[in-house]
Amino acid sequence: MAFPVRAITLDLDDTLWPFAPIGARVERVLHDWLTQHCPTTAQRFPIEAMRELRERMYVERPDLAHDFSLLRKLSLVRAMELAGDDPLHADAAFEAFYDERNRVEFYDDTLDALARLAARVPLAAISNGNADLMRVGIGAHFAFQLGAREHGLPKPAASIFHAACGRFPLAPHEVLHVGDDIEMDVVGAHRAGLRSCWINRVGAQWPHADVRPDLEFTTLAELADWLDAAQPLETAAA
Repeated sequence: MAFPVRAITLDLDDTLWPFAPIGARVERVLHDWLTQHCPTTAQRFPIEAMRELRERMYVERPDLAHDFSLLRKLSLVRAMELAGDDPLHADAAFEAFYDERNRVEFYDDTLDALARLAARVPLAAISNGNADLMRVGIGAHFAFQLGAREHGLPKPAASIFHAACGRFPLAPHEVLHVGDDIEMDVVGAHRAGLRSCWINRVGAQWPHADVRPDLEFTTLAELADWLDAAQPLETAAA
């Protein structure tokens, strides 16, 4: 299936890199930091207890569901207050967490595919997470990054997709959104009027009868191959 693509928006976690190893690692790094700098907090809130506290904060503050960074900081403040440590340490603790959160291991195809895609059309990131493209080291490939925290609503809200299209500026049907999540990325983009590409690295079955992705690939490299074939350079530059 061929159609014109004037820009591409990309999800980040589990599209460009796997998130599970990061999620496990950041909890250990944060706990080690607390053990060194706020030992009372580390003792009262080992990894599992800190996770439970953070989940309670999510329930208490549904208004911050789009802002993982602030929820994490508030969780740290709460833990330090309950443990009797100075909550002013929360910013430094968060920075230790956030530095590790941005240490990613890309899927093997990601970096070459990103370079190929960016050579043809403008790229932007749309993410519900809190990764920072510059810290991750791939910011040069992207025209901009739009996170749920900055926008105020997470995917699959149509408004975050429309906001990204407006920043190009392009009509939604001229933009292809690429991601791994069926509901957040594919269904969300489709309902917002964008073209959609499902990166299905795990061989999952598509669950919907009424909505389907415009494209489905197992790697980002396959998308770059498709764009090469579907949109020759002279067409892409026009």
